Amino acid sequence: MRRVYLILICITLVLAVKAQPKPIKLWVDVPGMQQMPSKLYIYPAPKDNNTGIAVVICPGGSYSHTMGIATEGFEVAEWLNSQGISAFVLKYRVGSQLYHHPAMIQDAQYAIHYVRQHAAEYGIDPAKVGTMGFSAGGHLVTMTGAFHSINYIQDLGVTDNIPLKPAFVVPVYPVVSMQDSIAHQRSRRNLLTRHYNAGQRDRFSMELSVPKDMPPVFLVTAIDDPVVMYQNSVVLDKALTQAGIKHKFMLYKTGGHGYGLSEAKAPEAGQWKYEFIKWLQEVIKN
Repeated sequence: MRRVYLILICITLVLAVKAQPKPIKLWVDVPGMQQMPSKLYIYPAPKDNNTGIAVVICPGGSYSHTMGIATEGFEVAEWLNSQGISAFVLKYRVGSQLYHHPAMIQDAQYAIHYVRQHAAEYGIDPAKVGTMGFSAGGHLVTMTGAFHSINYIQDLGVTDNIPLKPAFVVPVYPVVSMQDSIAHQRSRRNLLTRHYNAGQRDRFSMELSVPKDMPPVFLVTAIDDPVVMYQNSVVLDKALTQAGIKHKFMLYKTGGHGYGLSEAKAPEAGQWKYEFIKWLQEVIKN
């Protein structure tokens, strides 16, 4: 019986792998960067249901790994496709590969660049490219909005004028702060190493770095999150409000952490995806 069970698991995993598109190497066309491990999985919207909207998705993993890429990447991409939205799942560089800041934001910015550069190929409106991230990936996409005016890829040889500012940002149960009181310490360590200073701590506390031209934000978390303190999202909501940034904060009582879109894992918080689509229709207008 156990053998049959294991065989079924293996078959399921094989089918899951086969269902994913073959990734491209993100930096393959950039001299000196071709060997970087960053990858992009491309899910174009169906031609008969294409809104022209695209989302770069950043899975979580404490800036240490992206092992949640199935639930926080591929499943999200497939659901977005069902809504007429093209999706690009980013497997960015992480601490377990001995990469730290600015590798992550470089990958995220170049993913935005790639999508806009190939917009016509995928039927995408370049003005409708947003970012969505989960846990540490939520911190990363918040950086794409907050630091859009800082070109982290120019010194790598990407010198064209393709805009890097996302049209919208969606942090889901995100890491936000680097402050000792609420920081997710593993994410902080992998992003900034153990040898960060006070200036770096404050700079990468996103609640302290919201610019006046931050893109619209759809923010999601649950009070019972046992991994990333929900106060991370509370302080970001407060900062967005004070800066006058258009945003919506979905604070659920239950949901925990790592549920992605799953209503089975999070019956209450798993509803966020429907609220997101309604919000997106208001934010992204033809």
